[in-house]
Amino acid sequence: MSETPILYSFRRCPYAMRARLGLASAQILVELREVVLRDKPAAFLAASPTGTVPCLQTEGAVIDESFDIMRWALGQSDPEGWLNMPAQGLAWIEEADGPFKRALDRTKYPTRYPGEGPEAHRAVAHAFLARLDAQIETWIFDRPTLADFAILPFVRQFAFIDKTRFDAQDWPSLQGWLERFLTSDRFTAVMDKYPQWQDGDAPTAFP
Repeated sequence: MSETPILYSFRRCPYAMRARLGLASAQILVELREVVLRDKPAAFLAASPTGTVPCLQTEGAVIDESFDIMRWALGQSDPEGWLNMPAQGLAWIEEADGPFKRALDRTKYPTRYPGEGPEAHRAVAHAFLARLDAQIETWIFDRPTLADFAILPFVRQFAFIDKTRFDAQDWPSLQGWLERFLTSDRFTAVMDKYPQWQDGDAPTAFP
């Protein structure tokens, strides 16, 4: 393979989104290959141990977890100082990736989880978001860090399950935080649309 790392991605996936955010912040150039999940290419399945996006293929390793991709990229280059965050940041990320994402999935996809009431899971998600709202002023801490951009894609996903209902909650700091992200040049830059990658296509550079 080429020396340029290859990122298998899917535009709307929040995991892939945060991998792209990390790579863009680190200014790490990769070859982006957009995967259509119902038509996964053989090269992707050969590279990814789990068959899930994102998957970063480097000269020396395959990184198959989005948060690990963020940390790998920022470990190479961290011009915005995202890794310089309080230890509490990792606890926020772990809760977002664990109980909050579990509740999000069971709220968004109730038919996948028969017998599990989506409203009960929505209440779990709301409790996390209310605590996050209380933590945020402009950012989770006093400046933008890895915690913000590891969590924002999942808050976005939850918000758009029912945006009217989300906007009606008394979470002004959280809602402002999400809105600034959604209207930022940073978000626009990682959400460009790419055609489905096919073997033999010319490389697509990202960022």
